[in-house]
Amino acid sequence: MKFSAVVIALALGAASAFVPQVRVPRVRTVSMSAATEAAPAVESALATAANEARGLAMDSIAAAKSGHLGLPLGAAEIGAVLWGQSMMYNPEEPKWCNRDRFVLSAGHGSMFLYSWLHMAGYDIPMDEVKNFRQWHSATPGHPEFPNSEHTTPGIEATTGPLGAGISNAVGLAASEKMAAATFNTEEHTIFDHHVYALCGDGCLQEGVSAEAMSFAAHEKLDNLILLFDSNDVTLDKMAEFTQSEDHAKRFDAYGWDVITLTDGHDLKAINEAIEEAKSNNNGKPTAIICKTIIGKGIDEVAGTNAAHGEAGVEFVDGARESLGLPAEKWHVSDDTYAFMKEKQAANKAVYDEWTKTFEAWKEANPEKATILDDALNGKRKSAKEIMDMIPENETDEATRASGSSIINYISEALPTYVSGSADLHGSNKNYIKGAGDFGSGFGKSYSGKNFYYGIREHGMGGIMNGIAYGGIFTPSGATFLVFADYMRATMRIAALAELPVSYILTHDSIGVGEDGPTHQPVETVSGLRVFPNMDVMRPADYEETAAAYAYSITKGMACGTVQTTGPVSLILTRQNVKYLTGVSPAERREGTLKGAYTLVKEEGELEQIIIAAGSEVQFAEAAAKELGKGVRVVSMPCMSLFDKQSAEYKEEILPSSCTNRVAMEAGVSGLWYKYVGLEGKVVGVDRFGFSAPGDITFRELGMTTENLVDACK
Repeated sequence: MKFSAVVIALALGAASAFVPQVRVPRVRTVSMSAATEAAPAVESALATAANEARGLAMDSIAAAKSGHLGLPLGAAEIGAVLWGQSMMYNPEEPKWCNRDRFVLSAGHGSMFLYSWLHMAGYDIPMDEVKNFRQWHSATPGHPEFPNSEHTTPGIEATTGPLGAGISNAVGLAASEKMAAATFNTEEHTIFDHHVYALCGDGCLQEGVSAEAMSFAAHEKLDNLILLFDSNDVTLDKMAEFTQSEDHAKRFDAYGWDVITLTDGHDLKAINEAIEEAKSNNNGKPTAIICKTIIGKGIDEVAGTNAAHGEAGVEFVDGARESLGLPAEKWHVSDDTYAFMKEKQAANKAVYDEWTKTFEAWKEANPEKATILDDALNGKRKSAKEIMDMIPENETDEATRASGSSIINYISEALPTYVSGSADLHGSNKNYIKGAGDFGSGFGKSYSGKNFYYGIREHGMGGIMNGIAYGGIFTPSGATFLVFADYMRATMRIAALAELPVSYILTHDSIGVGEDGPTHQPVETVSGLRVFPNMDVMRPADYEETAAAYAYSITKGMACGTVQTTGPVSLILTRQNVKYLTGVSPAERREGTLKGAYTLVKEEGELEQIIIAAGSEVQFAEAAAKELGKGVRVVSMPCMSLFDKQSAEYKEEILPSSCTNRVAMEAGVSGLWYKYVGLEGKVVGVDRFGFSAPGDITFRELGMTTENLVDACK
């Protein structure tokens, strides 16, 4: 922050001694004796706050009879420096767009976060701290980004699956870089914050950490600071039982600056390392390895894997006494509250100065200001307005090819829309033309809207979530559908956190052909459909694809139906599909926004209903012509969206009086029985495919008009 060093120094006086004046080597070790001198009063206040944070964690976990003591106790000094000195935040405006972000990648240590947010002045009253892990509390077992279930302020990411928080922090750092490049001007700096993440050994064993850290270094995200709570412990065993790597060398090999603190409880050393990391604008993210004692304060388990969970609860009372805490549980001293209020006042002075700059920037840059304001408030065009921007196009082509033109209208409709691919732009066809590439070097810039993630699907999913957590940019990302399983865990979190993320998943069936069953998804679409809050759109032609893309950035506001927020998966074909003709393009688009619609209306009495999705709708439309006038064809691009429609609409499309129903999709059949009933039939693919040209795999596995006609007779 350009303002922060001066204001905090004025507010905290001698605390300015914590700010290092000299850069140190990229990889180094800091011992206690090497740390800078600190103001005794500040150091004492931080030490007291650290022990009181330990007390809050012990008391809440003991009361809940559930939780993880190890990290909150072992990393207490890290929390004291972050919230007591280093981070820029304003609890009165917890969504301030230029606040520093903190992500607890080791989400099981959530009492660490709740304790510090409480003491830092966020709206987490002590009653909520005491209510840890209870129904409808603001302090759930793992941190949850504000959503329809929890609205806890100060939580920047939903974490729990280890390592994913690192990728979220990388996404937040990328979002900040993009915001600075997009909105800052020579006269006004609006974005210049830092992103912090705290991880443990388990996070770094998960492969997603490697994917994300490699990306962060390559794209020179030097606004990112990773604190590694290196306590040599995992849950089952001491870490040496399953790992022997040198983390410092690993981080250095990625291209990170690395600082190792031999005593991760040394307040002065922690502050010095963080302030150095903040001051380094050298194109390298910083990893601070803090050698800590897990469960510090409970001597009976400290430093062992037993300290990870709640094994130390039986020793809490003695530990509290040893730490000098009073008998009163959930104790925070007046002195600690007063010290933290001084930090809040210092930050408020920075915030007030920033606000003046922000107001001047808005006056000088009204167009940028409107874009930013719309993004922060979730204001965007309606699906209908977006569809009106996309011209009709009568063409027989793959829906991924349709997407290649449609995505450019989406980018025009939503200026903060970004896309990316896991090394498959040429195949996914999701490149936003003329928008530039995000990153550093090779002609890239931080204002570019196309992300090149490399072959890192899991990392891509986590980074996209991080971009969404940032609250400004709306991310989409692409890969082959079959590789969605690589990032499935992050897609689940996107659905849980109700994030506006969309996935462009191409090569959607056995129609992939020659690449064979390793690349032919048959179960994947159904596997995505079962996620709560995830709408899976499998459009049948260009017009349905236009509506699906429009829906992907307007979910929650389409058609006035009962909506949820959350991600959308766009499932697109590799092979060409027929342009549908049963109803007008406008009707197909409108019907897609309702999840299902009547494509071919029966003439006379309704005798049979054929339901299909995606590339199989063309076969259903053709089959109806052979089967006679009593056949209705329903295109169902999105099951979950159809399920949200009114009972009247669902009865209109699938009247209960007609039980003679047949569904067709080039994938597993199970979910379709919800719509055809036990008396109906499903023409599906309940086996893996094989290597052959796509038309042959379709023919041999029954995905033809002829086979559908036979099934309907």
